[in-house]
Amino acid sequence: MKTIKVALLALLFVAVSCEEKKKEKSNTDSKVVAENTEKPTKEVANGYQVGDIVEDFKLKNVDGNMVSMSDFKDAKGFILTFTCNTCPFSVAYEDRLVALDKKYASKGYPVIAINPNNPETKPGDSFEAMKVRAKEKGFTFPYMLDEGQKVYPKFGATRTPHMYVIAKTPKGHQVKYIGAIDDNHKDASSVSKRYVEDAVDALLEGKEIEVKTTKAIGCSIKV
Repeated sequence: MKTIKVALLALLFVAVSCEEKKKEKSNTDSKVVAENTEKPTKEVANGYQVGDIVEDFKLKNVDGNMVSMSDFKDAKGFILTFTCNTCPFSVAYEDRLVALDKKYASKGYPVIAINPNNPETKPGDSFEAMKVRAKEKGFTFPYMLDEGQKVYPKFGATRTPHMYVIAKTPKGHQVKYIGAIDDNHKDASSVSKRYVEDAVDALLEGKEIEVKTTKAIGCSIKV
């Protein structure tokens, strides 16, 4: 009888210990999530949302020319990305941006790339460095510097890369999709959800876009 009581007490002790460990892990996990969750900035709260009309811009391209959306007379819309030279996520997506432009520019949806980073904070994102990078990667699309960082806050962009699919409508340039390019920044061959492609394909086919917003995965914009 005494042996049974000892065994029961031992089991009770183990059960209590396990429960305490679960609570500690839960508290730790919650703390980690809280520490890594960014509060929305004022710019994000006031940025363009799906359905909003985008104000045109005029920025300096790496070829020295000033570029705006209105320059693309035959375009049906745009695949606009805020990207940069220095973020590993942006670098991982460079070839995919070139592929997007190759696939959709001829269909009326060219890629437009804007570097939102402050080159004083991030020298690797200077205009001269952008010219070198564009040449090295063979960019077939405009790659412009958001000098003075006046454009990206209007869009509410927070990451590089941060994607916007825009369509020309009777009302103006309208936002149709905001978020990530796809669901796998690490490996293009393992992508299962091609958010930008799906959005543009839907527009070309006159269909409703199924996924209109996703979370942009990348580096924070450097101010």
